Amino acid sequence: MGWIILIVVVLILIWIVSVYNGLISSRQKVENAWSQIDVQLQRRFDLIPNFVETVKGYMTHESETFEKIAKLRTSWANTSSVGEKAKLDGELSSTLKTIMAVSENYPELKANTNFADLSEELRNTENKISFSRQFYNDSVTRYNTKLELFPSNLVAGMFNFQKKELFATESDEARKNVKVDFSNK
Repeated sequence: MGWIILIVVVLILIWIVSVYNGLISSRQKVENAWSQIDVQLQRRFDLIPNFVETVKGYMTHESETFEKIAKLRTSWANTSSVGEKAKLDGELSSTLKTIMAVSENYPELKANTNFADLSEELRNTENKISFSRQFYNDSVTRYNTKLELFPSNLVAGMFNFQKKELFATESDEARKNVKVDFSNK
């Protein structure tokens, strides 16, 4: 009888260790996915000063937009929350879309090779951010699902695993095309 109890206890411990290791593995994937987003977002923030300097000379009426970008960069540096970074990312993406739309009305700017190169770099970085965001959100969804499914939720509760937040940036408003009106009303 003692052997049976010992075997059951050992099996339960093996199961707990197995589930725990699976949760740790999933959490590590989420953290890795986040670091990939963070790298791409930082890359975009590093490109922005050169982009703004290139555009400033041509778009003298957009000083408010340039100030907004500076404030967003500062806010980005001062936050660690995924939700706050997602919000700032959405605002920055929207602001960059506005600059790109307005730049269409400046043929000299569009002909500037530095502007063209930086625009291409920003577009490539935006694509990488989008891919990284999707990978991160997939990883978070798998991790959070493991935390909720029985019986792994028992182990997650015992070891205080916490749900992770999705990186959702684009509101319905941000998905719309940018409309720029140059008429004098």
